Amino acid sequence: MNTVKMKDAGAGRPSGSAAGTGNGPREATEGLGATRVSVVNAGLSHTSSTARLGHAVVSALQEEARNRHRSLEVEVVDLRPLARGIADALTMGFAPPELQQALDRVAAADALVALTPVYRASCSGLFKSFFDVLDEEALRGTPVLLGATGGTPRHALVTETALRPLFTYLHAPAVMTALYAATEDWGASAADSGGEAGARLAARIRAGAAELLDASASAPRGTDAQVEHGSPEDQGIDGFPGFTDFQTLLHRGGLS
Repeated sequence: MNTVKMKDAGAGRPSGSAAGTGNGPREATEGLGATRVSVVNAGLSHTSSTARLGHAVVSALQEEARNRHRSLEVEVVDLRPLARGIADALTMGFAPPELQQALDRVAAADALVALTPVYRASCSGLFKSFFDVLDEEALRGTPVLLGATGGTPRHALVTETALRPLFTYLHAPAVMTALYAATEDWGASAADSGGEAGARLAARIRAGAAELLDASASAPRGTDAQVEHGSPEDQGIDGFPGFTDFQTLLHRGGLS
């Protein structure tokens, strides 16, 4: 049986940890069996194309969870109501309670969907600022589905140039499929449209949802390649066959 809970970021259970560390809420609900997915929506209205993409992803996650006979709990975190709190956290160094609750819930999720509109060929400042105030270790090992929306298909690579590097830095492995929805994907036409009118978007959403659920089932939270196998410094050169350290390269070039 699917259990899908759509909750506002500022309502619900109280915060149980420091800024987005992933302790607190996760510990309180661990072992209940449901896969918890946080959908971070940086759209600026409930009717924005980013919010619409979020609704489509949630529907696909529900369908995929039913196919896998898995219980699912989804929480949407809308960033627009948190904008002032995010600015306060950036400038003053502490998160107001409403923002803190949202940070804790994102940190406690088993999987993440990260959605942003495109501004100036990149993610929005609101989206980036939210993850700037999240603890760097909060998403370690958390699989993430990347998504963006824009007015033209020309920005389709923003998920690879702006979003994937961000979550790589946060040690949150992004699934292979990324989502981008342009104007034409919602049935409208654009000057640079290919005329396909979003025929492929629904298939990509289903593929991304399936990959995210598969990743959340196979990757324990709080682990990634470095945690499981140790950092390169721990392994030493023997852990990387054929690796030549920088000091040796400098010596060969007569620079050391």
